[in-house]
Amino acid sequence: MARNKEFRGSLTALVTPFREDGTVDLAALGRFIDWQIDQGTAGLIPAGTTGESPTLTHDEHALVVAHTVKVSGGRVPVMAGAGSNSTHEAIGMARHAKAVGADALLVVAPYYNKPTQEGLYQHFMMVADATDLPLYVYNVPGRSVVEVLPETLARLAGHPNIVGTKDATANLVRPLQFRQLHDGPFTLLTGDDGTAVSFLAAGGTGCISVTANVAPRLCADMHEAWQRGDVATAMDIQQRLTPLHDALFCESNPGPVKYAASRLGLCNATLRLPLCEPSPASCALIDEALKKTGLTG
Repeated sequence: MARNKEFRGSLTALVTPFREDGTVDLAALGRFIDWQIDQGTAGLIPAGTTGESPTLTHDEHALVVAHTVKVSGGRVPVMAGAGSNSTHEAIGMARHAKAVGADALLVVAPYYNKPTQEGLYQHFMMVADATDLPLYVYNVPGRSVVEVLPETLARLAGHPNIVGTKDATANLVRPLQFRQLHDGPFTLLTGDDGTAVSFLAAGGTGCISVTANVAPRLCADMHEAWQRGDVATAMDIQQRLTPLHDALFCESNPGPVKYAASRLGLCNATLRLPLCEPSPASCALIDEALKKTGLTG
């Protein structure tokens, strides 16, 4: 049975800081993790899409996960990115996450291969069998091309180690459809910042957030307001954050959020090709959103 630490509220999909020469900057990552926790972030997700996992080497991926676990020191839970379009590789990442003390796994639907629903089911089941860590199914058809349908997710929920999902479809019917098929305990997290409060209203418990990289206190305040039943305050904060949510997706993530983080002095804007720094027009849009949100003067 999976040992399930609770993931709820504002959870940050961490960027991976790079030095100007493109190497991983562990010192910057450590400072960033401390700042995230101090600002109220309830959980950390290293080595995911926002962490540029597709261009991290296997050794770098392992290093980022291990460093996040070490620096966080149990202050907040860590859900390690463990996704691959190779089931064998995903199992290796899962076992490494277990070995270094991560609290859970985030496993993306395999990209590029275009597996069937049965292939998706078998993939997640094999990764879930590989360790006793709680596993969260990451459904992001905009990047992986395939979608984990509610029926497949309900099947997967029968595995004792598969305990939740990160849904990045922005389809607010999805949590309702899933609950029609599965009425047992299962954590529903959104991966879409713009609809986070709406997702909570549809039965969700938190957000794995890109925006929380640069506005962790506001994101945490929004979720804390919701949890205490202060819907008006949660909606007010969501409205304040909306220009920033939009700006951070004006180009492919994590280009905009890394630029925003650099403007706040959190890390360099350095990315790895094929990602590149946002255009001047996009940078101006991000600058304006940071100012409008009150994060810069």
